[in-house]
Amino acid sequence: MRLFAAVLPPEDVVHELAAEVARLRRLPGADGMRWTERAGWHFTLAFYGEVDDELVPELTARLGRAAARTDPFELALCGGGQFGHGRALWTGAEGDLRTMRLLAGRAEAAARKAGVPMDEHRRYKAHLTVARSRDAVDVRPYVEALHAFRSRTWTVDEAVLVRSDLPTSGVPGEQPRYEAVARRALGAAG
Repeated sequence: MRLFAAVLPPEDVVHELAAEVARLRRLPGADGMRWTERAGWHFTLAFYGEVDDELVPELTARLGRAAARTDPFELALCGGGQFGHGRALWTGAEGDLRTMRLLAGRAEAAARKAGVPMDEHRRYKAHLTVARSRDAVDVRPYVEALHAFRSRTWTVDEAVLVRSDLPTSGVPGEQPRYEAVARRALGAAG
């Protein structure tokens, strides 16, 4: 299974972001971007890649322990930015980012302890991808438009183990499918 750990925004926050993305999609050149779908909006905590089925129960248990040792925290979608010279456009986060980075580190460590091979550790940057492009694109107008965007604040109270199924049809614009495999409460320890 292709898996990752994530924080999923609540439905009303997804609705706020959808309204903002609808505005972005009216900007010149927006039709040249591949816009992500609401079902795929998440903050990746740790990307695990292809995980052998026999490792999934241990990974799930260890992610649960990592979540239990992490207190719930406040988060809001905020602003925006880009990676790779416009290849990814994202909205960011504000709130208790220290705790979010801590949870991301624990989610990564959970995988290592479960025997999941992990790539080299990188400093965690909270972002939720809203569009991608195969080519370098000048996304400054989109980043500027996102500058004033801020969702309501919510309490993150769970880490979610998500399965990602990549498109296989070859149909242009087809999106990955995401399925929550396990949900683990934050702050459930002791």
